[in-house]
Amino acid sequence: MALIKTVRGFSPTYGKNCFFAENATIVGDVILGDDCSIWFNAVLRGDVNSIRIGNRVNIQDGSVLHTLYQKSIIEIGNNVSIGHNVTIHGAKIMDNVLVGIGATILDHAVIHENSIIAANALVLSNTIIEANSVYAGVPAKKVKNIEPEQTKEMINKIANNYLMYASWYQE
Repeated sequence: MALIKTVRGFSPTYGKNCFFAENATIVGDVILGDDCSIWFNAVLRGDVNSIRIGNRVNIQDGSVLHTLYQKSIIEIGNNVSIGHNVTIHGAKIMDNVLVGIGATILDHAVIHENSIIAANALVLSNTIIEANSVYAGVPAKKVKNIEPEQTKEMINKIANNYLMYASWYQE
């Protein structure tokens, strides 16, 4: 069973049909929606401020989510895939987003819907990522516009795959 820990009087809560890997860590002021999966060695540290996660969100192996004390929070919408070894620190991510492997998203950045953050991209503090776009690089810059249908197809496929993968562990 994952480490789910109360900190400063805040206990993590979660919706139905969630999967937490045995060594995932979820602490403090964390609220997760339905159909979420938190994978091996992922850490959601809601000890210094809140983390709010919608439905159908997968946070893959080795990712770390944290905030600044009294200064930033994490908000993640619905149908979001957070790739392996991603760091999110006090940012807002809207619905239907894919964050690629090894990306870093810093405080007060806003990732708008139907967008993709490429693998190993660095989204600096206060950056606004446009909807329906791909950002890549260090620091992350807009690479191209994409049609919402394209991103939804890719993002839905990954989200659906992670629901399937999680079901394998519940058998």
